[in-house]
Amino acid sequence: MSTLEATPNALQHRDPRRLKAIGNMLRIHSIRSTTAAGSGHPTSSMSAADLMAALFFGGIMNYDPHNPQDPRLDRFILSKGHAAPVLYAAWAEAGYISLDHLTTLRQLDSNLEGHPTRHLPFVDVATGSLGQGLSAGVGQAIAARIDGLDARTYVLMGDGEIMEGSVWEAAALAAIEKLDHLIGIVDVNALGQSAPTAYEHQMDIYRRKWEAFGWNALVFDGHNMEEVLQAYDTALNTKEKPTVLLARTEKGAGVSFLSGMEGWHGKALPAEDAEKAIAELEPNAQHALDTDLQRKESLHDPDTMPANPRPQPDTKPVRYEKGKEVATREAFGVALQRLGGKIPDLVVLDGDTQNSTYTDKFHKSYPDRFVQCYIAEQNMVGVAAGLSTRGKIPMASTFACFLTRAFDQIRMAGLSEANLKLCGSHAGVSIGEDGASQMGLEDLSMMRSVLDSVVLYPSDAVSAEKLTELLLCHCGIGYIRTSRPKTPVIYDADEEFQLGGSKVVRRSDDDVATVVGAGVTLFEALKAAEALEKNGVKIQVIDAYSIKPIDREGLLAAARRTGDTLITVEDHWMEGGLGDAVAGELSREGVKVHKLAVTGLPHSGQPEELLERHGISSECIAKKVEELLG
Repeated sequence: MSTLEATPNALQHRDPRRLKAIGNMLRIHSIRSTTAAGSGHPTSSMSAADLMAALFFGGIMNYDPHNPQDPRLDRFILSKGHAAPVLYAAWAEAGYISLDHLTTLRQLDSNLEGHPTRHLPFVDVATGSLGQGLSAGVGQAIAARIDGLDARTYVLMGDGEIMEGSVWEAAALAAIEKLDHLIGIVDVNALGQSAPTAYEHQMDIYRRKWEAFGWNALVFDGHNMEEVLQAYDTALNTKEKPTVLLARTEKGAGVSFLSGMEGWHGKALPAEDAEKAIAELEPNAQHALDTDLQRKESLHDPDTMPANPRPQPDTKPVRYEKGKEVATREAFGVALQRLGGKIPDLVVLDGDTQNSTYTDKFHKSYPDRFVQCYIAEQNMVGVAAGLSTRGKIPMASTFACFLTRAFDQIRMAGLSEANLKLCGSHAGVSIGEDGASQMGLEDLSMMRSVLDSVVLYPSDAVSAEKLTELLLCHCGIGYIRTSRPKTPVIYDADEEFQLGGSKVVRRSDDDVATVVGAGVTLFEALKAAEALEKNGVKIQVIDAYSIKPIDREGLLAAARRTGDTLITVEDHWMEGGLGDAVAGELSREGVKVHKLAVTGLPHSGQPEELLERHGISSECIAKKVEELLG
């Protein structure tokens, strides 16, 4: 039973006339707030106002207006984030925001931003980059199912945004998973930003598309409150498949000179026009204040939002024999399997690569916490972000190169402050014969650019185990890069690692240069050190396993020991990876960083051949050292 249904006059909340009046009040708030801001999307908000009125005030959505983060209750995602004014208006009418606060829309010191962000406790994911809300909704629905909750997730989309392919990736997975507690809502107002939408009001096309993806699709008049309520009721009683509500609406609905008119997208009404519009709406508008809800005077402090708990697993890591060759991707899979029993909120997602990334080990042990997203990486990351909003710790894994197509989802997860973990395997030219299209060479740069991200790159099985655990215990967005080739174990099982750390793996009193590597290039650096020592030249070798945060103090001390002669070597493009991370910290101290990285278009071949061809082999490292020493 929803909060509104629990009030003494519950039946009146199903009164279509009253709900229609509340919808008009939401329109008035949307107009006033955007006019006060001088920008925004009032007409996009107005088309969805009746849908929002029924959902929030018609006894449909089970929510607590004073505790929106209650994990037992339903969730709402505004995927068409530009319609933020109507979202804020609904929460104001529900009693969470003061009405006066609505006029602070888009101001620097206001939580009511132009598109919804996590500064607001009733916003689970930042939206505004269109096409991503449904994926997050899938993640929330899966999380509720894992936890045995009867909670539903509602996702409001625009008809323009469902041209995005990620929407259909999400739609396919939702049907495969039979997520009957997921309800999509499409505001079909037929107008995009610059022109009419592709199908305008051809509702049968929308219906047939969603039905083809396995959804229960309902077409109705989005401004006829009786039909709106009936559609919601049908969705609530549908089993074994998700439901999408296809609402035929008018952009700017409720105001004669705005309804269905082009040229108003993203434009606030001038004050004079706003007053005219409000004058049309006011005779048929009504506050929800008579529902016995008590308004707050201002927004709750976002710092009171519950944080995801940080796990503290106490399991013993798998002990690897030193010198034995083990791929870090395999050790990563072993670590997930080991930690799964100690971190009950860990959920692993896969993009049809589990037998290569070794996440199949977790799948076999914890099938109920494994999500097969198939070859749909954008949706996989979006689902993972949705899972994180329900307190889960998602680890999404695929080949590093395929994560690049999901960069916008990763970017938005960063803006959502999601507790999201990613693993990219098969990185660099060292994968060998598969060729350039499979070689992740951009991933370190991509992940370093994400707000407050952690980027880790283990070199052997022990470091892969320890860094996987560190990442899962860290609260925030993080990435671990694993390798395809097997590499020798160089660390003891009790070796300690930390975020922002590095390891000195070779040092002598006579070192004349420092070489910094990570992953496969660490071993190329060690081989180069052996070859150089035969010629009387000794070098220091550093394992920079933490790319972000980088070990600034440790690397600076290492550089100072060897006369500021420092070389980085990485199986990554020259731009944005390990070399730039080190140079970004040390160049300000006067240390010149000499970078060895992949240049030129890669080709299929043996890993050793490719390392040599692209200038990052042990021979190339030794040659660079000799060159710098004259």
